[in-house]
Amino acid sequence: MSHRFAAVDLGASSGRVMLADLSGGPSLTEAHRFANGPVRVADRLHWDILGIYREILAGLRAAGPVSSVGVDSWAVDYGLLDESGRLIGNPVHYRDDRTRGVPERVAALVGAETLYDVSGLQVLPFNTLYQLLTDRLDGAATMLLIPDLIGYWLTGEVGAEVTNASTTGLLDVRTRSWAWPLIERLGLPARLFPPLRQPGEPIGGLRRDVAGEIGWSAPVRAAGSHDTASAVAAVPASGPAFAYISCGTWSLAGVELPGPVLTPQSRAANFTNEAGIDGTVRYLRNVMGLWLLQECMRAWPGSDLGELLKAAAAERPFAAVVNPDKPVFLPPGDMPARIAAECRRTGQRPPASPAAYTRCVLESLALGHRRAVRQAMELSGRDVEVVHLVGGGSYNELLCRLTADACGLPVVAGPAEATTLGNVLVQARAAGLVSGLEEMRSLVASSQPLRRYEPSGDARLWDEAAARVF
Repeated sequence: MSHRFAAVDLGASSGRVMLADLSGGPSLTEAHRFANGPVRVADRLHWDILGIYREILAGLRAAGPVSSVGVDSWAVDYGLLDESGRLIGNPVHYRDDRTRGVPERVAALVGAETLYDVSGLQVLPFNTLYQLLTDRLDGAATMLLIPDLIGYWLTGEVGAEVTNASTTGLLDVRTRSWAWPLIERLGLPARLFPPLRQPGEPIGGLRRDVAGEIGWSAPVRAAGSHDTASAVAAVPASGPAFAYISCGTWSLAGVELPGPVLTPQSRAANFTNEAGIDGTVRYLRNVMGLWLLQECMRAWPGSDLGELLKAAAAERPFAAVVNPDKPVFLPPGDMPARIAAECRRTGQRPPASPAAYTRCVLESLALGHRRAVRQAMELSGRDVEVVHLVGGGSYNELLCRLTADACGLPVVAGPAEATTLGNVLVQARAAGLVSGLEEMRSLVASSQPLRRYEPSGDARLWDEAAARVF
């Protein structure tokens, strides 16, 4: 039996095809990486989905024959297919502003309490249900979330993997089935919603034309197709008393639970209950993440991340902080100007240099992590002894250290490739090579480089900084 698996991992700023060999513990090789960014056409921000698909095929060709293929990506965005299975237009990017005012109208129509009781989902302006209510659906026969759309193009099979479907706001959080009464009440056509799949289930074999183009054939399996679901599956925890932060363009911070938390307090705190592997619930809140720093660096041509982080470490602590989750920070644009305006609004002097802005961003993210982790503990009743920070943000030593100090808990950083590892381990389990989540996590812990940061410093300074912005 082959121990080689391919993971198609699509992020908000880049995509890649990763090759995993599990014959001697997970060994990862990057077969192909490509840029992935929004394309503005007139007044709409889109994904270049055909370009993404072209690059995926190039990556699979480079990876060579494998036992199976799995696809994961960001959540909420989708493509619409007509009755012949052809794509209707380019998928709209979640940072587009077309849903402005829609969440408020939906809450008035259905009731915020009812929405949360059904889906358990936090209110974010780009949630799929709000996007669908702005779309022209007359000619649409099927809605496919991005990983399901790629899976359809690879295999010809239509379906919706449940971890990503849980981010739509249209999945019943208790039964993990489509919330048909809510869908009907919103006036959405039932035909749009395809059959649901579980992580690890087969999707189908590669289409003949795809196999001919890449030079080999293999089955495609549903991974935890929401990238955070795959990342959390690969958290190297040894027991339940952990929080996680999947940190990249976004930070997804919370705890893993056996069931949802649907209390009024949870709704008021805007916590979400998303489907995880093996019936678990990812109880978390979105924190804006390293997007703030990425957008700052776009405003500083020629800036070097390593030099910025080194200089930021020497900056005066807590000179200025912001609430990273303010809606003003969501769209692309001049991030330093928006941070400066928010500092002035809260009575603080704006940063005076790129290093000072970087320090401001990272301390603000650490405060956002702190608030999310502490509220997750309080609202769920789950004890937390350690915070696992996975994803690309685990390379950022300053952010990891600040997060440990802010949370007052040890932070274990790594693996950076948690999403890929979770993707391929779900495939490997379906092939009979590993068993459940416990063995998957143990395998990650024993094979991947991890770093531990102990909390230090004065907790009162973090309390004072948080009081400025929360």
